[in-house]
Amino acid sequence: MGRIIAIANQKGGVGKTTTAVNLSAAMAEKGMRVLLADLDPQGNSTSGLGVDKSTDGSIYDLLVNDYGIEQCIRRNVWMSLDLLPSTVDLAGAEIELLDFDRHEFILKRKLADVKDDYDYVLIDCPPSLNILTVNALTTADSVLIPIQCEFYAMEGLTQLMYTIQLVQKKLNPKLSIEGVVCTMYDGRTNFSQQVVDSVREYLQDLVYQTIIPRNIRLAEAPSHGIPILEYDKRSAGAEAYRRLAAEVIAAKR
Repeated sequence: MGRIIAIANQKGGVGKTTTAVNLSAAMAEKGMRVLLADLDPQGNSTSGLGVDKSTDGSIYDLLVNDYGIEQCIRRNVWMSLDLLPSTVDLAGAEIELLDFDRHEFILKRKLADVKDDYDYVLIDCPPSLNILTVNALTTADSVLIPIQCEFYAMEGLTQLMYTIQLVQKKLNPKLSIEGVVCTMYDGRTNFSQQVVDSVREYLQDLVYQTIIPRNIRLAEAPSHGIPILEYDKRSAGAEAYRRLAAEVIAAKR
């Protein structure tokens, strides 16, 4: 049975999409069958994997236009990684979905037909709490939270934990925290380490040992439409995501 992991943080600019793309790719590199669902209207996971955001058959069509999921999945965009792409139309889906019955569960119903075809389904969530994010949290078995090593990290984490508790109470009692990964770590500053220490003190074993460094090659890879594991497979960023994938796969939560 495929495990569904929502990659979420209500705060933007924390490395959420970078983690979604490169963790998915690292899992595929390890032989996992992976589906990445790009639920962010910005569509950065889609373009980061070299897929055209203007083509017909997207996650918007799946949710709003009642396309079959096989019409929307792009197969083997990188090794054994499949993609449910986003388009700009997804920005209007929040309003359109209000007209649907039990709109919080639409994504869950749509993925039910294929989730067992995969070892992992990863969902790249929008950087806000809206109907799309709620759909992801209602669908997911767990939430993986990227946290940037900067001043407001703990504030954003507190807000997200409260959101998760609400979803657990109202919509998805089985939802759990998969783990927290510290991103954009700058080893030249003491402050980055202080953030890591604070997060680990707060969440203890839920924080992954792997830390994602601030790395220019990670920043460059999306413009080429390929994961860091292809763009620079020996870079510090590539090695970090390989280690994170190993931790997630080994966790068996």
